[in-house]
Amino acid sequence: MTFLRRYPVAVAVVVTILARLPALTRPVRADEAGFLLVASAWDPRPDSLFGPYWVDRPPLLVAVFGAVDALGGVTTLRLLGALVAGLAVLLAAGLAGTLSGPRATTWTAVLTAALLANPMIDVVAVKGELLALPFVLGSMLLTLLAVRRRSWPLALAAGAAASLAIGLKQNLATGLVFAGVLLLVSWLTGRLPGRSAALLAAAGLAGAAVPVLATIGWADAAGVRLDTLWDTVYGFRAAAASVIADGAAGAPVRRAWILLAIAVGTGLLAVLGGLVAHLRRLWREDPPVTAAALAVVLVDVAALVAGGSFWQDYLIPLVPAAALCTALVAGRADRPGRTMRAIVLASVASACAAMVFWLAWNATGQQEFDEVNTGRAIAGAAEPGDTLVVFGGRADLQHESEMTSPYPYLWSLPMRTRDPGYADLSALLSGPDAPTWLVEWVAFDAWSDDGVAELEAVVAERYVAHGTTCNGQPVYLLRDLERAPVQPNCD
Repeated sequence: MTFLRRYPVAVAVVVTILARLPALTRPVRADEAGFLLVASAWDPRPDSLFGPYWVDRPPLLVAVFGAVDALGGVTTLRLLGALVAGLAVLLAAGLAGTLSGPRATTWTAVLTAALLANPMIDVVAVKGELLALPFVLGSMLLTLLAVRRRSWPLALAAGAAASLAIGLKQNLATGLVFAGVLLLVSWLTGRLPGRSAALLAAAGLAGAAVPVLATIGWADAAGVRLDTLWDTVYGFRAAAASVIADGAAGAPVRRAWILLAIAVGTGLLAVLGGLVAHLRRLWREDPPVTAAALAVVLVDVAALVAGGSFWQDYLIPLVPAAALCTALVAGRADRPGRTMRAIVLASVASACAAMVFWLAWNATGQQEFDEVNTGRAIAGAAEPGDTLVVFGGRADLQHESEMTSPYPYLWSLPMRTRDPGYADLSALLSGPDAPTWLVEWVAFDAWSDDGVAELEAVVAERYVAHGTTCNGQPVYLLRDLERAPVQPNCD
């Protein structure tokens, strides 16, 4: 207990890392598998940013997964995720200390640790949202220091860090938003001379431009057209949003309600609400920081809503906003401070309860891994040179099958957006490069009837059922080929 009282931030960092180590025993998740597959096959072309597989992510993220794949794959990825989460706690503490002093430092570290160690959000998968957290938090910390010291080198570093976060998850503009609003309001309120504000803004923009120019330079050297780069990273999102909006609303609405329940249950919503509840008082004390924190909350919540899919790990990008809110309120000696500290303690209790339940759930074998088990069963039946396409885009199944896919879409949304009537898939299945195996992970008509009749006709002509998945869907094999039957162990 003495160590805890003397070194609370260190304890929070260590606990966060330890909380994510059980993930080493869990199979690869769908997005992790997809990014690893894209990275392992990366072959940039003029009209394809990544070559054989297509994904709407920046090249920096895929480069990170390529390095991870070369250094050990999923195990290395999970260890990296644990270390990144610990680093995020440390940077959140530094941000709080710079804003509000020692007491805020402790409570902000504890809150950040509680959120990143709560299985209701995610303690397993490692994706761009998590990997970008240290860059977002580091950027905000550097921005604060740059403004206080009027240091353009710090502003330059802050801009670079904020831009690197976008390179890992293209909608995480949190660092840039924080810096822009902080500088603007600091100037408008007379706390920063116009010349200093302009110099810091110019340095920040210059820093932010470095990763962008580096990416453009890489694309040019690799022979990728700039319109291909733009369409992959940003242009696709508009078309995808239209597909999501036109689809059945049932599943996204259910996930949205679950996401809201998680935000309440983890204490995240209450922490964000703490800023809004005490906005006037905070504004009187420090308008620039209060305005910047509010802008971060609004922009990150808007980005979550605009995403439209509402997966639970979409809450991870809100962690820096929550750290800001905690830093501004939790260190106070008045009632708002006591209330925020109580919320942090409730968040810790939520994380502990969720972790106990999650560990018990997994230890007793209740966690289902249907995709992984199905993929391993197909791998056991396959022969060297076989290929596989999974309709519905389960990259974890594809990864565990140890087979490549001649179809570029490892996720359902790119498939539905870029091949809406399944014309490309039907042409592939009827042509000379047809995959050896086809898994109908979801029904062919799950999203639309467009092109389904043609797809089903091709499948009926060229394939025969050769087993079932763990969710009862058919596994097809090319006609006239002999393979062992697919019999997954679905316990």
